[in-house]
Amino acid sequence: MLRVGLTGGIACGKSTVAAMMSELGCHVLNADKMAHVLIAPGESAYGEIRRKFGADILAPDGSIDRARLAAVVFADADKLASLNAIVHPRVLRELELELERLSRIDPQGVAVVEAALLIESGYHKRLDRLVLVTCTREQQLERLTNPAFGREMSREQAERRIAAQMPLEEKRKVAHDEVDSSGSLDYTTRRVRALVEQLKQTAGGRAH
Repeated sequence: MLRVGLTGGIACGKSTVAAMMSELGCHVLNADKMAHVLIAPGESAYGEIRRKFGADILAPDGSIDRARLAAVVFADADKLASLNAIVHPRVLRELELELERLSRIDPQGVAVVEAALLIESGYHKRLDRLVLVTCTREQQLERLTNPAFGREMSREQAERRIAAQMPLEEKRKVAHDEVDSSGSLDYTTRRVRALVEQLKQTAGGRAH
């Protein structure tokens, strides 16, 4: 099985590209969704996060309010690092288990791990290829602050979220392929279709 990482800056279009790759037959694993499950009440990460950050980040029902938690950690690099240290090892274990399962049922398939911090966590080194989704900084800000895109941050919040991540220029040095989502949706679709075809050809020549 070909193991492919899919990453990019916030609001660069990772989820859109991941959905396209899934429709084209790739097995897509979303690390962020796994993390959401792992921080639910009753999970081990929940207790650690609650002890570390206190009751202020909890919703009325006792679950972790991700918006409140984000407001805390993206304003303090040390707190963000602490959160990542709690959540990332658990997510990586879940990813490995799922990748092993997929490799047994579809040994010549393409598995895509979608995650914002693939490079920062070092997990990209365990994968065969890395795809970077990019757009312009102004487009990132527009997508984060315009309610039409499903988010409504202040410009200051958006700037802080972008600044908290590794610059796209640094990620480009590590990536094997790039999908530029700054153009039309049709352009992005054509680029993704060509990329998936290439990945499938590579995977077809592998036994595992």
